Amino acid sequence: MEIKHAYKFGFYPTFEQETILAQTFGCARFIYNRMLRVRSDAGYTEKKRIGYHATSSLLTELKKEPEFEWLNKVSSVPVQQSLRHLQAAFSNSFAKRTKYPSFKRRHDKQSAEYTSSAFKWDDKSLKLAKMKDPLNIRWSRALPKGAKLTTATVSKDSAGRYHVSMFCDDSVALKPKVSGKIGIDLGLTHFAILSTGESLWALTDGIQAASAARDVDIP
Repeated sequence: MEIKHAYKFGFYPTFEQETILAQTFGCARFIYNRMLRVRSDAGYTEKKRIGYHATSSLLTELKKEPEFEWLNKVSSVPVQQSLRHLQAAFSNSFAKRTKYPSFKRRHDKQSAEYTSSAFKWDDKSLKLAKMKDPLNIRWSRALPKGAKLTTATVSKDSAGRYHVSMFCDDSVALKPKVSGKIGIDLGLTHFAILSTGESLWALTDGIQAASAARDVDIP
């Protein structure tokens, strides 16, 4: 059985990594805010709903313009993921689960999400796209052996601390099913009566009798 686990760790970026992350945070925030404006204007003025695929096409065209060539200097994955996050924000808003999406600010918490195509993981170190060295992570615990890392979200809080949240697909063995079942009815003349017909006079004896009747182990 595959289940998802999230593991969050602090890390200390090098100067180079800090610079790349600052650029990546900025690009992801810029695209999120720009496409939020495009979608909002289209909805209010033209009564037109623009979705993820339309904003993705707009992003592709935007990267071709000389004015926005700096968007190409960072990994394309976190920037693309910002469009998916915006789509999720609109979906939650339309479903009345959250308020209308708001613009991201530079001084708020910054984040960038990397999918498996934008990082390298060798079971002991994590290296993000565009970086020469792996992150200096403070490993407070080990990840499960064999766990498959699917996404890594890097964030910087208002105090300047860096964290990485690692989402893994982990295999968990299902517990074996127990076939034996016994119903117990508490009585007045007897302590209890089992669905198998046995009458119990004492709790300890009753449990042992039930175990023997159904061959069920007592923990």
